[in-house]
Amino acid sequence: MPGTAFPTIATPSGAVPADAPAWNRQRHSQMPSHRYTDVFHRVPVPLTERSWPSNRLTHAPLWVPVDLRDGNQALAEPMDPARKRRLFELFVAMGYKEIEIGYPSASQTDFDFVRLIAQTAASGEPIAPDDVTIVVFTPARRELIERTVESVRGIRNPVVIHMYAATAPTWRDIVLNHDRTSLTRLIMNGAADILRLTGDAANVRYEFSPEVFNLTEPDFVLDVCNEVTQLWDASHDRPVILNLPATVEVATPNVYADQIEYMHRSLARRDSVILSVHPHNDRGTGIACAELAVLAGAQRVEGCVFGNGERTGNVDIATLALNLHAQGIDPMIDFSDIDEVRRTVEFCTRMPVPERHPYVGDLVHTAFSGTHQDAIRKGFAEHRERAAAQGVPESEAAWRVPYLPIDPADIGRSYDAVIRVNSQSGKGGIAYLLETEYGLTLPRRVQIDFARHVQQHTDDTGAEVTAEHLWSLFEDAYLPTPDSSAALELVALDVTEEAVTDHEAVERVRVGLCVDGAEHVSEHVGVGPVEAIAQALAARGIRLDVLSLVQASMTAGNDSDAVTLVEFRGADGPRWVAGRDRSVLTSTTAAVMAAARVLRHESAFSAV
Repeated sequence: MPGTAFPTIATPSGAVPADAPAWNRQRHSQMPSHRYTDVFHRVPVPLTERSWPSNRLTHAPLWVPVDLRDGNQALAEPMDPARKRRLFELFVAMGYKEIEIGYPSASQTDFDFVRLIAQTAASGEPIAPDDVTIVVFTPARRELIERTVESVRGIRNPVVIHMYAATAPTWRDIVLNHDRTSLTRLIMNGAADILRLTGDAANVRYEFSPEVFNLTEPDFVLDVCNEVTQLWDASHDRPVILNLPATVEVATPNVYADQIEYMHRSLARRDSVILSVHPHNDRGTGIACAELAVLAGAQRVEGCVFGNGERTGNVDIATLALNLHAQGIDPMIDFSDIDEVRRTVEFCTRMPVPERHPYVGDLVHTAFSGTHQDAIRKGFAEHRERAAAQGVPESEAAWRVPYLPIDPADIGRSYDAVIRVNSQSGKGGIAYLLETEYGLTLPRRVQIDFARHVQQHTDDTGAEVTAEHLWSLFEDAYLPTPDSSAALELVALDVTEEAVTDHEAVERVRVGLCVDGAEHVSEHVGVGPVEAIAQALAARGIRLDVLSLVQASMTAGNDSDAVTLVEFRGADGPRWVAGRDRSVLTSTTAAVMAAARVLRHESAFSAV
C-alpha cells in the first residue's frame, strides 16, 4: 500500500525487529551462513553500466552438447563405445553442427571413440557428416595435448581442440600451487604446444576455457584470454572460441551476465572471437545464467541435452532451446520427437529424466488441478474454433492455451496425458477426458453431478483415475445394465403419423409396458415418444417429470453410439440417467425407462 513501510525481516545485527508484524517474524536458522561471502565482493566486476537488461533474444546461439565428455564424466557408469556412438548419432540427427565428443587423454575409451570418427570416414561410411565440427578436450599439459592431437589425426571434419586451465584464486592456491604469473606461463606454453602440433592443419581451430571463470579476477582472466587469442592469431576466417564457464555456480544470474558483458566489451580482437559460455547448475539457475549471458554478448552455449553433469548438472540445452521456441524463435535444433530423444539419452546415460523436468518430463503437460483443467479444456476448444475460422490447420494457428506454454504436439506429444484426474481435479478435467477418449460431451449440469461421484471415489481411494476408469464410473452412475427380470420394462413402441388434413399430420404412439409381469398397451396421439412413455407410466402410477434431455454421440462418424442423458425430478431433487444405443430413439427410451425404474425404486423404498 502507498505510504506503508514494511520492516525488514532482521536487522543488520541479526535481531528480529520488535515491531515486525506477525507475518514477518521469521527466526534464525541453525545454519552457519556467516562462513560464506557474496561472490561479488570476492571478484567485483568493473562494470558500472550494462546493456544486457534491455536486450532481447532474437535468434538461437550456437549449441554445443557436451554429454559425451562433460556429461559422461559425471556418470556413475560412463558410456561404453556403443552408447557413445548411439548418442552421437542422435545429436547428428537432431541437427547439432558442433559436438564435443570426448577427453581422449583421460581414457582409452574416449581416445578410441575419437579414432572411430577418423576410421569410419576412411572406410567411406562416416558417422560424422562433413559439416559437423568435432571438439576434443585437453588440459594445458604437453603430454596430454600430444595425446589429444594424436587422437584427431586423419579426421577430415572441422576439429576444435579445446584447452582448459583453472584460473580462480582458490584453485590457483589450493589445487595448482601457482600464482598469476606462473599460471599464465603454463597456459601460454599449452597454447604454444597446440599451435606447434596443429598450426598447419587447415581444418583445426582452437578453444580456451579459463575454468572457474566466474570466480576469477576479471582483469586477470581478460589478460590471459587476450594473450591466448594473440598467440593463436585469431582472425575472422579462423576465430578462436573463448569459453567462459560458471564451473561452480555461486552467484545470482545477473552477476554472471555482468561478467560476460565485461568480457564482451573488453576483449581484444572481439570480431575474431566466438564468445562461449558453459554454465553449471549448482544454484539451480543455470538456465537463467545462460539466457542472460546470451543477452550480454555470448554467441555459443555448451551444455547437456537434459542437463546432466557434475554435481547438480550442466545447463540444460533442451530447456534453453524450447524456451526460445516458446517465444517464436527457431531453436535450430529438432526436438519434434522429444520422447525418442529422452529414450535415447536415458539408455545411454542409464539415468531417468525426472517426471517434472521442463518440457520432457512425463507430467509437465499434465494438469490435475480442477481450475487448471477447466482453463485448458476451454483453451483447446477456443483454439480449434479459431483455427477453423481462420481456415488453417490447428498445428499452424497461434497458440494461446492457458497453462501450456507450447503445444505438446510440437514436440511429438499427444494430448492424452494433458489432463489427468485425481482428488484435486474438477468437472472440467473429468469432462475433458470423457470427451477426448470417448467422444462424449457432457452438459455442464451433468459435469457437476458426475464430478460428485468421481470425487467420492478419489477421496475414498486416494488414487488417480484413468479415462477408462472414468467411463466405468460413468456407467455405474448413469448406465445401469438392464435386468432381464426387471419389474418395469418397455416391450413395445410404435410411432406412426396420421394425416389430419392435406397439410397437417399428428403422431400416434403405441406404448407397451410390462409392469410386474403384466403387459399394458396404450395409444397416445399428438405427442412424441418421450411424452407418450411418460403418460403411459403415469397411468400405472409412476409420475416421471422429465426436466431436460440431451443427446450426444460417443465417437465421430456414422457408426457411433448415441447417448441420451435425461434429467428428471427424483425424490431428493433433480437426477440424471443415461441410455446408450446405435439408435438415437432406442438410447432415448432406454434413458427414460431407467429414470422410471429409479423413481419406482425410490417410491417403494420410501413406503417401507
